[in-house]
Amino acid sequence: MSQDRRYSFEFFPTKTDAGHEKLLATARQLATYNPDFFSCTYGAGGSTRDRTINTVMQLESEVKVPAAPHLSCVGDSKDDLRGLLTQYKAAGIKRIVALRGDLPSGMGMASGELRHANDLVEFIREETGDHFHIEVAAYPEMHPQARNFEDDLTNFVRKANAGADSAITQYFFNADSYFYFVERVRAMGVNIPIVPGIMPITNYSKLARFSDACGAEIPRWIRKQLEAYGDDTQSIQGFGEHVISEMCERLLQGGAPGLHFYTLNQAEPSLAVWNNLKLPR
Repeated sequence: MSQDRRYSFEFFPTKTDAGHEKLLATARQLATYNPDFFSCTYGAGGSTRDRTINTVMQLESEVKVPAAPHLSCVGDSKDDLRGLLTQYKAAGIKRIVALRGDLPSGMGMASGELRHANDLVEFIREETGDHFHIEVAAYPEMHPQARNFEDDLTNFVRKANAGADSAITQYFFNADSYFYFVERVRAMGVNIPIVPGIMPITNYSKLARFSDACGAEIPRWIRKQLEAYGDDTQSIQGFGEHVISEMCERLLQGGAPGLHFYTLNQAEPSLAVWNNLKLPR
């Protein structure tokens, strides 16, 4: 997009043909809004490797929106990673989201030749130079496995200094946590763009489980209101759209360099926020 800010959408590879067709239909709908890129997740330990590759290639070649595959180092050898980078480079992919990755159940920390995301960033740079724009993850409310917030800030700085071009945050519902995180890492010498990750609110029980697992804080006032709606899906979605739209407006007014929507393979919740913000198309 020809503006200062960048906007993007994230998908996850599906397990069924029907789910995959729905993903592509969603992507085609979102493509009419001219996003800067689509990203696609990569399952724990590379468990969705083939489906991720397939989805990325179709987004790039058929939907005609630049695709950014997630790449994680847990459970993969350097040869595995080298092969993926070669494949993506040959396909014209220009952006990679470099992550340590989630540990599959039963897998020890020692699996894989690269232990941390900064090691992966360094490896991508060594193998491919400046071909890829490398995104890394940021955690305004701290990575759930970090020992403490200061350690987590140091880890982020390490990833940035390893050669990252920009960052996408874990989703959050408190804009102050984002602003504070950015302020702290700027003071530590990191100047790369840090784009807020945005999770639309459509289902309270699923959101609560997911948030508890990944360490995203749902503020008490939001939790209590969502609980009060019970099974009233329409009210939950209306309230969620209002809360997320207001937060995004504050983020952009406060200088956020764009927004990255976690779509969960649905178009409407993200587009409702997009349209409320009157973002460019």
